[in-house]
Amino acid sequence: MGGRPTDVLPRPLRVAVGWSASVLVLGLALVLLLRLLMRIAPVTFAVVGAVLLAALLQPLVTGLRRLRLPAALAALAAVAALLGVLLGAAALIWRRAGDQLPDLRSRLADAVERIRTFLVEGPLSLDTEQVDRLADDLVSRLREVAPSPYAGATTAVETVGGLLLAVALLFLLLKDGERMWMWLAGLFPVGVRDRVDRAGREGWTTLTSYVRGTVLVAAIDAVGIGLALLLLGVPLTLPLVVLTFLGAFIPIVGATVAGAAAVLVALVTNGVTDALLVLAAVVAVQQVEGNLLQPFIMGRALRLHPLVILVAVSAATLLGGIPGAVVAVPVVAVCYRVASSLRSEEPAEADDHPAGQPAGENVQ
Repeated sequence: MGGRPTDVLPRPLRVAVGWSASVLVLGLALVLLLRLLMRIAPVTFAVVGAVLLAALLQPLVTGLRRLRLPAALAALAAVAALLGVLLGAAALIWRRAGDQLPDLRSRLADAVERIRTFLVEGPLSLDTEQVDRLADDLVSRLREVAPSPYAGATTAVETVGGLLLAVALLFLLLKDGERMWMWLAGLFPVGVRDRVDRAGREGWTTLTSYVRGTVLVAAIDAVGIGLALLLLGVPLTLPLVVLTFLGAFIPIVGATVAGAAAVLVALVTNGVTDALLVLAAVVAVQQVEGNLLQPFIMGRALRLHPLVILVAVSAATLLGGIPGAVVAVPVVAVCYRVASSLRSEEPAEADDHPAGQPAGENVQ
């Protein structure tokens, strides 16, 4: 009668209550953290984007440092090379799209007329008024979805500010990444500092392997589908190639959307036969990617079940839109790798970096 109140409950129930309370507290903390990060979404995506680009450009900076270039000059050269490639590609796409725009307009007009004729004279047998009403409803819905001028201007300003912040952060990470990590690892107690340092190095290795592997897979996908579009004479080949390349950074969903866009453009401009050929090319490229490129190129960088990837991409898309979908998989992969390293008592077999220096850091 005089025992503690908790002694009345069976031990399994007490354990379940303790775990449930812990999960609720951790879940609440995670929700609050995500809400905070989404409140400052431009800053969040700028930081994450800078880290991903730093993982991609680190080999270039390392090579420049081996040529005796100062850290600042090597980082500046890497950032300038990245901006040159991006701006050059954007200018080329803009020019090619502008050259093809008149022809594309005429093809779109012919396609719209064919669709209208099919709806009126085909199996559906719709009258002209119904078709016009459907077209007007579609235009009205598109206008409702389109942002207002004020919202568009605000988004543009936030986007430009986020891009400038990402470029600045990228330069600083490439220049002072090692000192930043040493300072961060030094904040932990001495007893766990080595384990934290090892986990950070393994997480960085996972991130760099994922980014470089994804870039290579995306390039191969873009070349394969681009060749099919070029041989069939589909308009807007270069923009569709770029869309395919960028879509590879969103696992599962990105490749599907990019392939659907290519098939739709081929259907509207070239007809059913070419659209089916583009669909066959898209399916073939995706099969090669899933069964050959991903296992061999990505290697151990991404040891996650497809179900985990799909859930992560879906949740991140709901929370952060397209930028969230892009960063979902690398964030989950790095967190998984870091957690596995922290649970492990022994260093990883592939760990050939000296203590205190994260993988891929600048060569001094």
